[in-house]
Amino acid sequence: MNQLLFIGNLGASEIIIIALIVLLLFGGKKIPELMKGLGKGVRSFKEGMSNIEKEIDNPSGSKE
Repeated sequence: MNQLLFIGNLGASEIIIIALIVLLLFGGKKIPELMKGLGKGVRSFKEGMSNIEKEIDNPSGSKE
């Protein structure tokens, strides 16, 4: 189980290496577009989770 949570053990050098690999793979011009898409995805996920929580709190669909 602890092997699945390896991301928490990354140090600064590993993060720098990963960033360099991403820069080499996608180039400097594509990275802002990737981050924008990632941000939209995270926002959409949070909105979906919020909607699910509202449905759980109020399953009948009636307004409070």
